[in-house]
Amino acid sequence: MAHFPIDHSDVPIRLFKSDFLEFFTHISPVAVVIIWVPVSLFFLLKGVVQPVQPNSSWGYLPIAFLTGAFLWTFAEYTLHRFLFHYQPKTPRAERIFFLFHGVHHAQPQCKTRLVMPPVVSIPMAFMAYGLLYLLFGWILRLPLWVGPVFSGFIAGYLFYDLTHYATHHFPMRRGVWKYLKRYHMQHHYKTPNARFGVSSPLWDLIFGTKPAP
Repeated sequence: MAHFPIDHSDVPIRLFKSDFLEFFTHISPVAVVIIWVPVSLFFLLKGVVQPVQPNSSWGYLPIAFLTGAFLWTFAEYTLHRFLFHYQPKTPRAERIFFLFHGVHHAQPQCKTRLVMPPVVSIPMAFMAYGLLYLLFGWILRLPLWVGPVFSGFIAGYLFYDLTHYATHHFPMRRGVWKYLKRYHMQHHYKTPNARFGVSSPLWDLIFGTKPAP
């Protein structure tokens, strides 16, 4: 992804001539909560009410949920590093990736472009569910885990999106929140090709994309 001069004006960069298309490029974090909290709860409760296999219990549910949340941290890192920061080879591709993520780097304080719009997040959620179903339902032969793992995955995504919004618009002056805010601001203003983790620096440490102090 090419990097652009930072615009701190209060007027959002217009992405489409069509007002209809432009509408879908803006979203409030409240909408993210309204959409995804019920989805996460549904798949978690589905795990509670579905029949338990003989000689087993519901003890796997918290483990499966936390597994999903952990898998989200890896998805967050890989999507941010390899998809959102992909270096396009053509003007058309550059335009597409600007719509994806470049506009956020060009105008990082735009309040309505800090969480993922549903036109992007919903298709990605379907793909994530398919991959988790393939992994846990078919490869690992743990079909009961699919629901709670997906629930944790969505909860991890929700935590990421709200944390991302907070790093740009809340003071976050103490503890881990101060660290996450400073870490993400360094990504924007110092090292746009590093520090890809937003909710956690874990995978930056593992893959060497966290610069030395």
